[in-house]
Parts: sequence; structure tokens; C-alpha cells
Amino acid sequence: MEKRIEELRAAASRALDAASTLDDVENARVRYLGKNGEITQLMKGLKDLPAEEKPKAGQLFNRLKNEVDAAIKERKATLESSQLDSALAADAFDVTEPGVRVGFGSVHPIEQTRRRLEDIFTSMGFMVLDGPEIESDYYNFEALNIPAHHPARDMQDTFWLEDGDLLRTHTSPVQIRAMETYRPPIRAIAPGRVFRYEVTDASHENTFHQLEGLVIDRDISVANLIFAMKTLLREIFERDVEIRLRPGYFPFVEPGFELDLSCLICDGGGCKVCKQSGWVELLPCGMVHPNVLRSGKIDPEEYSGFAFGLGLTRLVMMRYGIDDIRQFLAGDLRFLRQFA
Repeated sequence: MEKRIEELRAAASRALDAASTLDDVENARVRYLGKNGEITQLMKGLKDLPAEEKPKAGQLFNRLKNEVDAAIKERKATLESSQLDSALAADAFDVTEPGVRVGFGSVHPIEQTRRRLEDIFTSMGFMVLDGPEIESDYYNFEALNIPAHHPARDMQDTFWLEDGDLLRTHTSPVQIRAMETYRPPIRAIAPGRVFRYEVTDASHENTFHQLEGLVIDRDISVANLIFAMKTLLREIFERDVEIRLRPGYFPFVEPGFELDLSCLICDGGGCKVCKQSGWVELLPCGMVHPNVLRSGKIDPEEYSGFAFGLGLTRLVMMRYGIDDIRQFLAGDLRFLRQFA
């Protein structure tokens, strides 16, 4: 038995010395230590030995098994290290060679301005809310005091879907969702993308961005609205800008106003963006209509509020002096790199 053990020790050693690949090492392991390996099979013969020989034979078998197992691990580690060295040598590169400049993207100017607006409004205690771009007729029109066949629907050419829903034409539906979710006092903004089925030109797009604003509390007045708008514009442009407030009709506010900004592209002199008027329609606003408060389950006898729909895309045009709204969706990297 001892002779056979020594023969297996020598044979396993020779097999591992000759192993030049990890597959060779695995084959040697299976041959000697596998379920049907030679050492395993010999160990099964211990039961046939005389009782007085079993302890010594058991010690010899355990020593053999441990030695062969250790030799297999050592040979495997040596080959793995050798393979790694070969791979590193094959992939070697000259660290003195000049590198390739990696190009970085930039935040879209609309996103830059949106983030800035969120900072401004959150500093004044406003929440930032979101709403779905695919809306129901109820939230986009009915709850905003625009019932079916109301002439105001003609003011917003709409992308209708086959199931009766629509692509929202403004961010105003978030007003109703905010009133359904929160109780007064409410201070919230909702930036987002909106859609209109209309012809594009330098100042009109079928996909653009707005920022809805809503304040509801006791004793809210037009004075609060004007203060909030002036604060907003002063902070975003980092200087005082000329504005005008004129009457405007929007079914969801009463009274309603159009806040116009003196065109910063032409300094009020007239250009294609302002249609030669010197003014850009920027911010429809007004006091929240009592019917809209009722749709949001808020008592108009107890609370009042103001709302506004900031033309975010147009604001970006004024902020950066961009004279064509179509640039934002054109995908021209030369245009976008200016804002990196």
C-alpha cells in the first residue's frame, strides 16, 4: 500500500510539472482527486485493510491528498500569473504618447434655465411639482373652466389621441392636481413640456416648455402676483427688465393679464422674434377663477390665489439672445456647445 501511495505521489507530481495550461491542471486534478480519481479509488480500499494497518494507511492517504491538492493550487496560480503577464505585455502602451481628447456634453439651455428657476422659487417657499404629458380632457380643459364647445378651446390647437386623451397644451392641469393633493396654503411651480398643433416660425414651436405657478392662500391679491413676477424676472436676468401688464383673457383666471417683456433681442426696437412690436408675450397670469378653485375642492369664499404660465422656452431665448425658437429642437451640436 505504501509503495502504491508513493507511485501516485510521483505520478501526480510529474503530471503537474508537465501541465502547461489551466486545462492540463484541471485534467490532473480530475485524474487523481476527482470522484473516480486514482487517489480517491485507492482510499476506498482502506476498508479492506486489516484493522491494525488502517490508522497508518489513513494518515498516509490524507498526507498524499493534501500534498497533491496543494501542488495543484500552486501550479494553477503559477499559470494564471503567467497568463496575466502575457496579456499585460500584449496590451502594453506607450504612456508618453499624446492622449485622445474626450468630448463632454453640456446641459441644454432650457434645462439650465429650468434649474435656475427652481432654485429661485424654492428659495421663496414653492414646491416643484410634475404632471403627465398625456392628459385627459377633464384636467386640460374641463376643470380649468373650459367646458366642451367653449370658444377658448380654439385658442389652443390640440393634438388629440385616439382614446380621447390629448397631449397637454399647457402646464395648467398641474394646478388641479396640486389642489387635489395639497390643502392651502399652496405655493407650487410645475415646469414641463407642452404641445400645440400649430405652424412653426421664429417664435412658435409645436413642442416647447412652460413653467406653471400657483399660489393659494387667504387674502391673495394682484399685488402679490406682480411682486412675485418682478422678483422672478429680476433674479433670472440678474438685472431689472422692462415689463408691461395688460388685460388678457384666460378662462381659468379672473381677472387675467398678459405680462410682456421688452424684447431683449432687439432692445425693444423690433425684430422677427417680437414681430417688430418691441415686446414679447412671456407670462399669461391672473387671479385663479372661483370655478377652478371649486374643481380643486377649495372654497373660493375662503381662499384666493394667483396663477401664471411662464413661457420657459421664450424666457431662455431672451436670457441668451437666441433669435429662433426652432434651434432648441434642431439637434445642432454647434448650437448646444455654446452653453457648455
